[in-house]
Amino acid sequence: MKAAMIFTGSGPIVVLTSHDSLTDVSLIEKFNAKGITKFIAYEIPVELAEERYGGHYKVVVNDLHESDDLRVLDFNGNRAFGLFKISELGNPITFEG
Repeated sequence: MKAAMIFTGSGPIVVLTSHDSLTDVSLIEKFNAKGITKFIAYEIPVELAEERYGGHYKVVVNDLHESDDLRVLDFNGNRAFGLFKISELGNPITFEG
């Protein structure tokens, strides 16, 4: 499982995915279906995401209505950006389709 903060045109979101790469073709297709055609992404250690989101993390992981390979942990960009220090984020990954 990977956690990542994805900066899109409408602001940051935090996602969980089982894909090995944030630029995996099938994951990009899922992003496209959600209207995300270009982004800057930063991986977040999964343990850190679980710590910061607490019970909400467990709810999202166990949500049967979400896809197994892409789960949105946080749509609220202001909250997402505020929960993590920039120094806690990985190296940027960029994609422009």
